[in-house]
Amino acid sequence: MTFTLTVHDAIADIGREAWDACAHPTGDPFVSYDFLHACEASGSATPQQGWGPRHLALRDENDAVLGVMPLYLKGHSQGEYVFDHSWADAYQRAGGRYYPKLLGAVPFTPATGPRFLHHPDTDAATVRQALIQGALTLVERLGVSSLHVNFPTEAEWSAMAEAGLLPRQDIQYIWRNADHQTFDDFLAALSSNRRKTIRRERRDARADLDIRVLTGADILEDHWDAFFRFYMDTGDRKWGRPYLTRAFFSMVGETMADRIALVMAFRDGAPIAGALNFIGRDALYGRQWGALEDVPFLHFELCYYQAIEFAIARGLSRVEAGAQGEHKIARGYLPSPVYSAHFIADPALREPVARYLDGERPAMAAEMAAMTENLSPYKTT
Repeated sequence: MTFTLTVHDAIADIGREAWDACAHPTGDPFVSYDFLHACEASGSATPQQGWGPRHLALRDENDAVLGVMPLYLKGHSQGEYVFDHSWADAYQRAGGRYYPKLLGAVPFTPATGPRFLHHPDTDAATVRQALIQGALTLVERLGVSSLHVNFPTEAEWSAMAEAGLLPRQDIQYIWRNADHQTFDDFLAALSSNRRKTIRRERRDARADLDIRVLTGADILEDHWDAFFRFYMDTGDRKWGRPYLTRAFFSMVGETMADRIALVMAFRDGAPIAGALNFIGRDALYGRQWGALEDVPFLHFELCYYQAIEFAIARGLSRVEAGAQGEHKIARGYLPSPVYSAHFIADPALREPVARYLDGERPAMAAEMAAMTENLSPYKTT
């Protein structure tokens, strides 16, 4: 079969039907047309913001789309959660030009998921290989420094390593459902001290508050107005640059409401805090959170404990609570590997980065093992 690859500077040029024919079978909310289109159409991931879409579509001789890859021409490394700033600084000090670069990822979303999407009537490995080679060819044609693919699946990570990309590993903290029927079942798996601590944290956090989990038609524009205030407050205090516009939340609220769990805390009927989660086929993904009041342990309640309760009620196998946060271990979220892969065109930069990553990977594995052994809240057998 003859394949052709086309490059698109807007996901709308590929279209919802063709994109989701490849994305929907994955069950991943973040590679769906609606999520990625909201990033673009809301003004959150645009060339003006340093995110220039260059999505790939693999087509057959009849122009039917066999596979797609979310791909961006990046003018910086913000909003990626895989940190290559030191590589950029070193290259630029040596006279190189690191930006722009190509990034295969979901904007502002450090969640593991498929990056090479294929139509169910095609062979996954064949489509994946064609898209990898297409992205590498685009590096050459555009004359950019590099290609980076963030938070792929482990199988994709291995395939990219075989294709010559440099494999990188990092750590996230994931709660896994051991066939629990209730939150108390989860608590029963913990040490006595951790059970007592979590019960106290939940009691203190919920005192005088009304906490609701909203999904589907229950999420109203007033809720998004409140949540955006929370989001902006957190961004202003912690990052200095919130990435998502107010329009983004309305767009995903309109097109993805059944795949959203919005946890809101109310005091005397007024919303004071919230946490946004997306619902996958077998996972709940925690994303943004914010609060207008400083309530002890409310962050843990809204982001971690409510997420666990929701996952148990829905029969989901895990909760992925986002990047960083060793404090999550004490709340039942254990360290797990996450992946990225990197192609750097210039050997003068590629070789020292490869040496660095060769040392970083075993260090990450050792750190995960040590944290699990020394910090796990679960009972030992």
